[in-house]
Formats: sequence, C-alpha cells, structure tokens
Amino acid sequence: MPLVEEFYTLQGEGYHTGVAAYFIRLGGCDVGCRWCDAKYTWNAAAHPLTEADKIVERAASHPARSIVITGGEPLLYPLDYLTEQLHQQGLEIFLETSGSHPWSGQFDWVCLSPKRQMPPLEDAFGRADELKVIIEKAEDLEWAESCAARVGEKCRLYLQPEWSRFNEVIETIVNYAMAHPEWKVSIQTHKYMNIP
Repeated sequence: MPLVEEFYTLQGEGYHTGVAAYFIRLGGCDVGCRWCDAKYTWNAAAHPLTEADKIVERAASHPARSIVITGGEPLLYPLDYLTEQLHQQGLEIFLETSGSHPWSGQFDWVCLSPKRQMPPLEDAFGRADELKVIIEKAEDLEWAESCAARVGEKCRLYLQPEWSRFNEVIETIVNYAMAHPEWKVSIQTHKYMNIP
C-alpha cells in the first residue's frame, strides 16, 4: 500500500489525546477538504508501495502498543491483512476515517470524521466509537447534529475547530458544547506541542 509516513508520537486530538501511538499514514484521498492539513497525502502515486509486513515490523518495534491508521483516506485500501498482522503483535489499532469508502480491517477504535462534500457510507456510522466533526463555521453544527443522529448511542461526540479558523469559531463551539453537553471539544493539541 502507498505509505506516506510512519512516526511515533502522541495522539493530539479526540478521545485518545495524549496517548503514545505509532502512526501509519497511507497515501490517497478523494474527499478533498480545502482546509486539509495533509494535502501531501492526496496523490497515492507519489508515495512508495510498501509491504504490509514491513509496516507491521516497524510498528511493533516501538514501545507504544497503540497504532493509528490514518491518511489520506485509509479505507481506499483493503486493510484486513494489515490489521490482522498488527493484532497478532498484540497491538491496539485505532482508525481515522471519513467513512466514505467500503469497510475493511478490524479495529479496536474507530474515529469517524464525516465530510459534507463526500458523506460517510451508512455502515461507517454504526462502526464509529468516536464522531469528530470539523467546525469551520456555525452552520457546520447542523451537519454535526445530522451525523450524531446516525451513530450508536455509545459513540462519543466531538466538535473540533478547523485549525486556520480557530479564533473565529472557538467561542461558538464552546458555547454550543456548554448548551449541548453530549458534545465535547477536541483541540489539535499536537500543534501546540510542535509534534507530528
């Protein structure tokens, strides 16, 4: 599969903020968010094809037992073999996805980050442990609620300010979360810590 990068760091956002994790970032994305902070991943052909066994070997060599598979959009690829081999190493696997492609792989935690321009497939809503909606303007709160209505009742709900619009939207998000306490606020703490 096209591997953009692998790195050991702390998860910076969402439910697992602060958890040491090994990140596996796959190339290729057709969702096309204008504010994406990983646009360098979009063109899968720009990244070397890497054997899953090599990825697993490197992931297992780090002290963290948590793995984050992200992108791009990782569900563009069949992830069954990769996740099976990671689990055989005793690793816990977290997926970050827009949910816009058919499901593959077995995960211990699924963070669904739905995008309005290419909404998740229905199957993704039922698999989400965490719903993380990026908020760029107040109108995005309606999209967040429409997505929240489709996830399971145990799914954790997060509103995350779009980084370049943080100052413009954070007050709106804070006020909304206070008025609707089923929502929590996710901040991209890794950007404040200057870590990947």
